[in-house]
Amino acid sequence: MVRVRPYAPADAAAFKSLNLAWIEQLFDIEPSDLAQLDDPQTVIIDAGGCVLIAEIEGEPVGTAGLVRGHEPGVLELVKMSARADLRGKGVGKALMSACVTAARDMGASRIWLESNRKLDAALGLYRAAGFRELACGEETPSPYSRCDIQMVLDL
Repeated sequence: MVRVRPYAPADAAAFKSLNLAWIEQLFDIEPSDLAQLDDPQTVIIDAGGCVLIAEIEGEPVGTAGLVRGHEPGVLELVKMSARADLRGKGVGKALMSACVTAARDMGASRIWLESNRKLDAALGLYRAAGFRELACGEETPSPYSRCDIQMVLDL
């Protein structure tokens, strides 16, 4: 059974390795990635966001973060990952549900994200949670060269 809990300092290595696994498989690691992966406490949590860890039997198997967005009331979903051998087993759904709850608890009115059209399973998860693709003119400049889609969920 998947359990989602807040990040603890002992999760730093798992947070980084779970995210590097999927990013390095498909894309290049970028400076914005490294900032979040090397110091999630300072860059995400201390900046007003949160990091969630999905675990099975006490072992970290997935991650997701929420960072303060580009406008008031908006949180950005970042660094969502699931261990490769557990994809399709409910880790992403559990993290998404916990992220929506956390965002509401943090007073957000929207969750915004960036992704890539190659990530069919991730996009399916986002759409199933109610995210919609932003239209031309709604997008925000991205620090990531890999991102070719932006989505939003109104809470």
